[in-house]
Formats: sequence, C-alpha cells, structure tokens
Amino acid sequence: MSAFSNYLENKVLLHVFGGTSYTAPGTLYLGLYTTSPGEGNTGTECSGTSYARQTIAFTVVNDTASNTSAVEFPVAGSSWGSIGYVGILDNLTSGNLLAYGALTTAKTIDSGDVFRVEAGDLDITLA
Repeated sequence: MSAFSNYLENKVLLHVFGGTSYTAPGTLYLGLYTTSPGEGNTGTECSGTSYARQTIAFTVVNDTASNTSAVEFPVAGSSWGSIGYVGILDNLTSGNLLAYGALTTAKTIDSGDVFRVEAGDLDITLA
C-alpha cells in the first residue's frame, strides 16, 4: 500500500500542528476495491453475496506497518469482480478510508472463490 487518504492526512496534520487530538480506531478493517479509492475514497468497493470487510491488525517496524496475521474473506456467494485495490478503513460498514494501495496483480473473485492475504503480505510504508 502506498498512500494515506485525505481524511487521515488531515487528522495527522491537525494532531501534530493544530493541537487537535486524534484517537486511532480500536479496530481496523480491510476492504476490497475494483477501482482505486484514491485519497478521497471515491473508488468502487466490492459488493456481492457474502462480501464484508474483514478485521486486520498491524505491527510497525521502523517505517513499515505489516499485517500481523492472515486475513481471509468468506467464500464469495456471487462474483465480486476484479479486485485491484485494497483499503484500510475505520468502520465495518461505513466510516473513513485511512490508507489504500494497488495489488501487485489484480484478482478476479467469482462465486465460490476466497480472497486471502497472508500474514506480512500487506505493507504500509511512508514514502
């Protein structure tokens, strides 16, 4: 992953330079996108039978945050489309996009398929 959302960038700036406290979310969620969410979260998040964001946790070492355990989505009950992007969000069903990035290779999820991210395979780095 390679970019923070506008929402998170503003929260960090206000926290560091504006004296406004920011409390990190207690739970983070991984969302799948067929088009880039971009910094404004304007992309197309997956939908379809059995699609739901999944919880994800990170460990930070130096300048990289990596997922601490595997994240597995439920078996797709219908096609979710071609997944080319992922996003980290602060709510299960709505909320705010925090960070996003493109997958190395897009993955088409058809009915019966499972999307899985192995532990340590999703990295967030600061450029």
